[in-house]
Amino acid sequence: MVIGKDKVVEFHYTVSEPGAGELENSRDGDPLAYLHGHDNMIVGIEQALEGKQAGDHVTVTLAPEQAYGVRKDDAIQRVSINHIVKPGKGPLRCKPGMVVHLNTAHGQVPAVVVKVGLKMLDVDTNHPYAGKTLAFAIDVVSVRDASSEELEHKHAHAAGGHHH
Repeated sequence: MVIGKDKVVEFHYTVSEPGAGELENSRDGDPLAYLHGHDNMIVGIEQALEGKQAGDHVTVTLAPEQAYGVRKDDAIQRVSINHIVKPGKGPLRCKPGMVVHLNTAHGQVPAVVVKVGLKMLDVDTNHPYAGKTLAFAIDVVSVRDASSEELEHKHAHAAGGHHH
C-alpha cells in the first residue's frame, strides 16, 4: 500500500544534526504512527514519505522551515513552577538547559529552562530543534487505511484502540 492521504503510517527514524551527530531515534521502541495528510507530522517528513510504502528507506535533510521552524526570539517566557509537569515523585529540580513540559490550555508543551527562580522559571518555548537543519533516516514499517474513528479524530490510534 502506498502512503497518501488518509493512510496510517508507522516508521522508525533517526534524526541528526549534520556535523553534530545523532539527536534521537526510535529504533529501540515502538515505531511512530501518524495519519498522513492531516498535519500530524512535520511537513518535510510528510512530503518525503508521500508515495512510499512499507519496507522503503528514506533519507531527507530539512531546513528549519520544513522541520521545527525558525527560532523565535520572543519565545522566552516567565512561568510559575506550578505549570511544570512533574516527571515523577519527589521534588522538582529544574536546571538551565533542562527540557520540561508545561501544562497549557492546548495540552503539554515542551520548553527549555533558561533561568531558575524560587517560584518562577524563565523558559524557552521554541521547540528544542527549532532553527536547526536536520537529517532524517526513516524506515517505513507499515502503511494501512485509517479507520473511520481515526479519520473522525484526525490522528492515528495505537493498537488496541484509543481513549480521549
